[in-house]
Amino acid sequence: MCWVYCSEDHESARARMPEYTLLTALAVLAVITAELVYFKSGIFRTAQYWWSMVIIFAFQIPVDGWLTKLSAPIVIYNPDEILGLRAPWDIPIEDFGFGFAMVTIAILFWRRWMDRLDELAQEQVHLHRI
Repeated sequence: MCWVYCSEDHESARARMPEYTLLTALAVLAVITAELVYFKSGIFRTAQYWWSMVIIFAFQIPVDGWLTKLSAPIVIYNPDEILGLRAPWDIPIEDFGFGFAMVTIAILFWRRWMDRLDELAQEQVHLHRI
């Protein structure tokens, strides 16, 4: 359980921060920071990246909606660990942030790996010329 303390002097003054919400927010911030500070790939400025996110969410919505529909859920979230805001078909909004973070970090690592392969190929070409 995650607790965020608003006041140190009264037990009743603490506010509960849902754990899944907090971890999702941290994941989104960590991935954005990783891109802007470490990877610096520029993917947030490309239409290709944003179109890939549209495609991913287009598939996530029906699948996640089916899994989390409140009328017959397959995946049940502890209501104390989410905000309780649900978007189409009862999907907890945290799932969209989690999906964004997970897919974005995978793309960032993929691009880094592909860039490294290109660099190695260029080195091989250069070595063969010598």
